[in-house]
Amino acid sequence: MYIGNRIRLFIGGFCIPALLVVTYCLNLWFQQGIAQHQQQMMQHELARIQQQISADLEQLQQLLTLYAPVYQQKEVQGAWQPLLAGHNISLFVEQHQQLHKLQGGSFPETHQLFTTLNNPAWLASESSGILLVDDQPVMLGYIRLPNGEVLIACRWLNDAYLAALEQTQVIHLRPLSAFSILPEATPHRLYQRLALPSVGNVPVVLELQLQPQLVAQMQWRSIPIVLLLLPCGLLIVALGYLWLRTKLLTPFSRLMDELAQIDPNTRIPARLSGKGGAEFRILADRINELLLRICRHKERSRITLESIAEAVLITDRHARIVYLNPQAEKLLGVNRRQALKATLGEMFDSANSLDAEIKQFMSSGGRQAEHRKMSLALSQPRILDRALSNLHDEEDEIIGSVIVLRDITDEEGLKLQLQKKADYDGTTALLNRNAFEERLPGFVAHASSLAICYLDLEQFKLINDNCGHDAGDQMLALVAKAIASQLDEQDLLARLGGDEFGVVLRDRSAVEVTRLLKQIVHQVHLQTIHHQGIHYRVGISVGIAFCQGEPIKASELLKDADIACIAAKRKGSNQIHIFDGRNQELAYERNAPQWALRITRAIEARELLLYFQPIRNLNGGSGRQRLEILLRIKGEHGRILPPAQFIAAAERFKLMPEVDREVIRMAFDWLAAHRTLCQQITMSINLSANSLGADGMLSYIADMQALYAIPSSCICFEITETSAIQNRQRAMEMLKAMRKLGFSLALDDFGSGFASYGYLRELPVDYVKIDGCFVRQLAVNARDYAIVKSIHDVCSTMGIETVAEFVESQAIIDKLSEIGVNYAQGYVIGRPIPLQQYSLPTAGLRLVTELLAEPTAVAVSR
Repeated sequence: MYIGNRIRLFIGGFCIPALLVVTYCLNLWFQQGIAQHQQQMMQHELARIQQQISADLEQLQQLLTLYAPVYQQKEVQGAWQPLLAGHNISLFVEQHQQLHKLQGGSFPETHQLFTTLNNPAWLASESSGILLVDDQPVMLGYIRLPNGEVLIACRWLNDAYLAALEQTQVIHLRPLSAFSILPEATPHRLYQRLALPSVGNVPVVLELQLQPQLVAQMQWRSIPIVLLLLPCGLLIVALGYLWLRTKLLTPFSRLMDELAQIDPNTRIPARLSGKGGAEFRILADRINELLLRICRHKERSRITLESIAEAVLITDRHARIVYLNPQAEKLLGVNRRQALKATLGEMFDSANSLDAEIKQFMSSGGRQAEHRKMSLALSQPRILDRALSNLHDEEDEIIGSVIVLRDITDEEGLKLQLQKKADYDGTTALLNRNAFEERLPGFVAHASSLAICYLDLEQFKLINDNCGHDAGDQMLALVAKAIASQLDEQDLLARLGGDEFGVVLRDRSAVEVTRLLKQIVHQVHLQTIHHQGIHYRVGISVGIAFCQGEPIKASELLKDADIACIAAKRKGSNQIHIFDGRNQELAYERNAPQWALRITRAIEARELLLYFQPIRNLNGGSGRQRLEILLRIKGEHGRILPPAQFIAAAERFKLMPEVDREVIRMAFDWLAAHRTLCQQITMSINLSANSLGADGMLSYIADMQALYAIPSSCICFEITETSAIQNRQRAMEMLKAMRKLGFSLALDDFGSGFASYGYLRELPVDYVKIDGCFVRQLAVNARDYAIVKSIHDVCSTMGIETVAEFVESQAIIDKLSEIGVNYAQGYVIGRPIPLQQYSLPTAGLRLVTELLAEPTAVAVSR
């Protein structure tokens, strides 16, 4: 058990060495304490001995002080003799450089003592001290008497005196000696030296030594204490280990044994007893709770995996299956025993590519699930959606994978059906427009030449209106089969709209394409349906756009083919037209969408420009000056564009009502800014066919008139003959309403539509503008002269004034005057100029317009 070994290692490797270290430190501490105690004892003895010697020297000096007055009295000397002898004190007197002993104890009168006492250096003062005489210490005191004599007291410091100084058995005194003759002192703690007061030049020291037996006794007393602490510490460690083993190791070992016996696969794990104390019971309860949560989580996971509709397989790091749920068994057709420890490749993939993919994904360490469609060799062909994820352990190492399989066979079949419905037309079984445009770039990617054909049926609406949509669908199916019968597999065919088809031909010459399309036109024309005894046929118009030897833009070619188809429809039924970029009319048609956007932006930004062209009164009257409002747009680099480039686009995309509203607003705004001209001019404003009868147009005109307070007498609205005929009923209603508002009305381009004179009787117009096609050759063409005269005569009879357009010479003016036409309009009268420049008197207007005229300009109304 690891924790027991660690505790034993802790005790043997840490506790016991620590105990030995502590014991050693205690021993050092005891030794230091003993040494400090010894030092204190030594210092105490030094102080005591020094104090004792100082006291003896002081007593010796006091003795001399008392004895000096009486030292010559014999009777007194006898009394002092016992005292001095008892203390081993000898008295001397120095007279005439001779030393005489007075009384006292036995003391040798040595030559050294005489020599020392006769030294005048120390006899010059009074003092006391210790002197070495023949290497023997002598305590010496002296005092100088008034008669010049020196009284000296000496005390021999023998062994008895030193023994008296020791008093205790703590120290031992060595004899006093001169400092210079002592051996070198050692810093041993058992010895101390005491410097004594000395007489003379030789210092005297006293050496003290602790009793060795006392020191040894103090040291030996610390050893049992230390030796007693070590086994006590070892005993405590042993008792601690026994306690740990009883209270911790044994219960913990029991707990580990119980944990080792728990089966992780059981649904309800065995509970831990927790014997050994409250802490183990708490630990066991928490482990039991954790195990119960884990088991519940595993049970929930098992139930979840077995309940979900997808097949779930778990593999190890070698791609071997270690778990699969019942749905996986059902989907794969295997049982758990067969699948465990096997791989998907071994069971279903002879090439073993599945196992390689799984192992490669695990080696990549991907965090996100990898989804992929796959097919397995099952009893029935199945398409499966495979989700592959890596399985990580608690250290984030990959230990396996999780494979989720979902049967999407029915979904894929449904997707194919929906894709087919989304890409193919249900009536003709051909590609629809979206699928056609998606496949077109790839279809033409490697083509050296390309022809895109746009086919539009004629008279198809007649079948839908008379026979119903079922008959129309039948005809569409017949037409689709007829077209497809003439094409190869490499050709692309689609139904682009209601009765429109698209064909794309690759790598064919223009002659081959034209011949093929003629065959298609012929085959389509042969298709017939019968309804209520009537045979119905359809025609077809074909537009072709070619591209060869340059980068192919299929979308642009399709637009060109559509424009060519429009041109073919103008020719009649069953016609073929090839797009030519040099054709100005087709170029306008091609650029119509861009022009429509440009017009919309110009209206929103109020960038439209108003021009005017004067109309002359040929009768010489002094009435109002008439002028026609013309529309222009500023192009790139400030170039003014004539309406031929954008009016057709506006009419094609139904923008003319908005354009007419803006022209009316701008014209009324200009009149309001030049209100003095309202009584001098009559302004003609064109209304397009789309605006004629458009909802809200009449109310808009009335609102603008009220807003700007423009008199209706200075406004004339022009409508074309063809628009009036196409919207006859609505035109009649709107013209009558405008007449009630007081506006003048003019019928523009009369004669171009071959209208009958009966319309003039019905339409409430004030002016008829004769189309320019009859005016250009009026001076040299008798037929045009007769037509113009006829129109004028009829209008004069009906009270309608006439206006001749495109008057470009004085000869034409002369002919018009001869006929009696009321007004003339054209370049010879005046060219179009910006309306903002109309600020001169009417008399000078013609001159200004002629000066501003450009000979090469082409006049286009609108």
